[in-house]
Amino acid sequence: MTITTGRRSFEPGEYVMFGFYEIAGRFYNLPHVKLSVTSTQGGLPPSAGKSLAFGEEFGRISWGKRWNGSRTSAYEYGDHNPKDNKLDWLSPSAVSTHAGVATFTARPSRRILENGRLAWETGLLTTENTDEDFMVRPGDYAETRVRLPDAHGAWPALWTWKDGNGEVDVFEYHPNNFDLLELTNRVRPAGTYYRDPESIGPGRWITIGVHFGAHSSDWYLNGRRIYSDHTGVGNNWSAHLILNLSVCAGAYHPPPEGRTPFSFAVDYLRVWR
Repeated sequence: MTITTGRRSFEPGEYVMFGFYEIAGRFYNLPHVKLSVTSTQGGLPPSAGKSLAFGEEFGRISWGKRWNGSRTSAYEYGDHNPKDNKLDWLSPSAVSTHAGVATFTARPSRRILENGRLAWETGLLTTENTDEDFMVRPGDYAETRVRLPDAHGAWPALWTWKDGNGEVDVFEYHPNNFDLLELTNRVRPAGTYYRDPESIGPGRWITIGVHFGAHSSDWYLNGRRIYSDHTGVGNNWSAHLILNLSVCAGAYHPPPEGRTPFSFAVDYLRVWR
């Protein structure tokens, strides 16, 4: 017996299809079938039909107007946050630009954190408390091109934050998990650890982005959809952007080995709306 239905499309994920038929008023179940959808190939890019709402090509850092590198409300003390397993102490001087690439450099500091640990001076860019005050919102697609670091202790990320909440992690990376990106929605909790040894690794350039959907957000790696959370951010969500290089304190991932500075590079950060 063959049954033909109309065309259907599915988000990436695992599905079970059930069916039944009726004969003389009695119903009979058909064997269920498991369906695995890993990604969508081809088709339109996530920026299709949208206009560029925020384009940072890193010719220089527009401090105050576009970027704030001194403080963030996401950190308990504004410029450092030891309770989050971070050795960070923020300094705008830790972010430099050359030939259209921003470099975040972490190096040991003389400052001592509240827990007695030696801090590392490092860089963070946020749109919070700036003249432009740019925020992403439902329907936006944010994308960045980055070179992943190779030093233990490096913890780069692109994420969002507002009023003690609003966090969506476009990506987090730790070189000890060399082929893994952490993708997380903390607004409506969902997330995954995504592995791809062919694309992800220390020293590699990757393009990573998220379409912030009201009901489901989609993550893209090098133009390919790799994860959908099926929860989304809701209709009224908005949040500032944060792009940074944190330094692990060692609770969940290795801390720096020695006192040698290390860096993280970013080619661009763009948002389409």
